[in-house]
Amino acid sequence: MSAIYLIRHGQASFGKADYDQLSDKGCQQSELLGQYWQTLKTQNKPGKLFSGALLRHEQTLENFLKGYQGDKPSTVLHSGFDEFNHVDLLSRYDSQWKNYAKMAALISQKPEANKVFQKEFSLALNRWVSGKYDGDYMESWSQFKKRCITALQDVINQELDAKKEFSNTTPSNNICIFTSGGTISVLIQHILGLSDQNTLSINQQLRNTSVTKLLFTKGSLSIDYLNNYGHLTQAGHDWETFR
Repeated sequence: MSAIYLIRHGQASFGKADYDQLSDKGCQQSELLGQYWQTLKTQNKPGKLFSGALLRHEQTLENFLKGYQGDKPSTVLHSGFDEFNHVDLLSRYDSQWKNYAKMAALISQKPEANKVFQKEFSLALNRWVSGKYDGDYMESWSQFKKRCITALQDVINQELDAKKEFSNTTPSNNICIFTSGGTISVLIQHILGLSDQNTLSINQQLRNTSVTKLLFTKGSLSIDYLNNYGHLTQAGHDWETFR
């Protein structure tokens, strides 16, 4: 049985003009995960790396490797693991968000700016997920889910094909995929058959740099564990962030 580790990116710049950039804490969270991984048994160490094509995914991977300090496995960028476009969601919900930088700056001046932004974002997200306005978006909720599931199946098929080509007895590689909360949530939904609202609830609970482990064989895909952030707990409660 082979393992896939879905790794959410480190803390990014939530509510800022450019979200797709890790904060200093996000970089350190990613490095902590790499250090933690280095302490695991050999069979748990990554054999293959995949990353979404967004900057925060690549930065998380880079800082993970900085902490890991081991042999660097082969790395593949796969845009199928990219997060949904939150700017598109917000601007379709409220046209004022078409000037995202200006709106982010205005909200940042308000008391409890993060809560204000989160409320706006939640309303925009629910509009998108409702399916009532699919034609408004560059990528609908159903299209996003299909893209993410297809990307995961691509990775699984590659691994299964490689085993066939080289040897059925070859030890399986542990595969790490650096991605985002929305992507991880819909993959969990796919495996467990969850409703959209339960999927959004999971998305809200995923910590930065948390790890979700999947197990697969030919014709079988399951979840071993979800949202593991033990490396952050060890470092202290302040390291456990959601956004």
